[in-house]
Amino acid sequence: MSESKLHITYSSPTQAERREIEEIRRRYLPLSREEGKLHRLRRLHRRVYGLAQGLSIALGVSGILLFGTGLTFVLEWSIIEAAIPLGAAGLLLAALAYPVYAIVLGRGKRKYGKEILALSEELLKEKE
Repeated sequence: MSESKLHITYSSPTQAERREIEEIRRRYLPLSREEGKLHRLRRLHRRVYGLAQGLSIALGVSGILLFGTGLTFVLEWSIIEAAIPLGAAGLLLAALAYPVYAIVLGRGKRKYGKEILALSEELLKEKE
């Protein structure tokens, strides 16, 4: 009869692997009450500022690209008739970027401001 032996080898994760595993694990654990509130506060804050910033950046970049197209029409092809409206529209869009940012930010603050303030007050009182 032949003897069969069972060989078991064990290797523990390195420190870097352990940190990565813990970070992934932490994302799937249920949030504590305080962490849930802080997570909600961060999400609301990002929603208010993110929308305003995204819209204003999109308007500004679109306006600059449109203005650049108008410049190209003049400098490369000498088509002034098309360049003037394109350039003017581009300048208008770029100029509207900040007012749109301010308006959207104001609306977001009015919409979510009370909830953000309430959550921040709760979290500050819990820390004391």
